[in-house]
Amino acid sequence: MKRFIGKSVLITGAARGIGAALAERLLAEGATVIALDCDSSGLEALAERLRSDNVKLHAADITDREQITSLVERIDEHYPLDGLVNAAGVMESAPFEQLSAQAWLRLFEINVHGTFHVSQAVARCMLARRRGAIVSVASNAATTPRVNLSGYCASKAAVAMLTRCMGLELGQQGVRCNVVSPGSTRTPMLHQLAGDDESLDRRMVQGDLGLHRIGIPLGKIAEPQDIAAGIAFLLSDDANHITLQNLVMDGGATFG
Repeated sequence: MKRFIGKSVLITGAARGIGAALAERLLAEGATVIALDCDSSGLEALAERLRSDNVKLHAADITDREQITSLVERIDEHYPLDGLVNAAGVMESAPFEQLSAQAWLRLFEINVHGTFHVSQAVARCMLARRRGAIVSVASNAATTPRVNLSGYCASKAAVAMLTRCMGLELGQQGVRCNVVSPGSTRTPMLHQLAGDDESLDRRMVQGDLGLHRIGIPLGKIAEPQDIAAGIAFLLSDDANHITLQNLVMDGGATFG
C-alpha cells in the first residue's frame, strides 16, 4: 500500500517512540519524511536505521517560535507539506502538591506551546494550497484523570482541544485536523513512568486499583507501530472526510 507517494509529511518528535515508528511507516508508503527532533543523535540513529534519501533530518527546538517558523518556511519551499504530525512530547510524574512550577511550565512549553508553534507555521503553508492534514498525538490521559500526572493530563487535554479548534477553523480551506490518543504504549516515555522490570506488561494490562487504573481489556500494551497505523490512516486520503475527531487507541482502557 503506497498511499503517500509524492507527499511530504513533517513529524515532530521523530527520533524515537511513536514518531520514529511513524517515520518508518510513512516512508514504506512512499512519503518524503521530514523528521524533526531536538535530539540530533537520535535523528542520526533513525536515518541510519531507515537508510533512505527520502528522510530529511532537522534538529530543532519546537519551543523556539522564531526558529520553527523560519525552518518550516524553508522546508515547505523544497518539500511542500501535505501532512504534519505533532508527536513531540514530554511527561512529568509527581503528586499534585509536589509538582514543581518548573515541571509544569516545561510540560506546557513543549506539549502545548510547541504544538501551537509548529501547527501554526505549517497551517499557513497548507492554507495557501487549500489542502493538508494535521494529526496531534495527545493521550487517553487528556480525558481520563491519572494519579500523579496532573500536569501531563492537563497539557494533553490542551493539545487535543487546540487541534480540534484548528480543525473547525481550517476545514473550509481544505485542511483536516485530528487527534490520536494512545494509551499505554511501549515507548521510552512509558518506561520512564513505569520502569523496565518484567512485571511491566502485567501491571499495565491488569491495572492498579490503588492508582484508579482499570487495565487494558485487549490484554496487551500497544506497540508504537500500532499507533503509527492510526496516524497514517488519518493523514491519508482514506480519511478525507474526517476532521475534528479524537481517535482513542488504548485497547479499551478508557472504555472508548
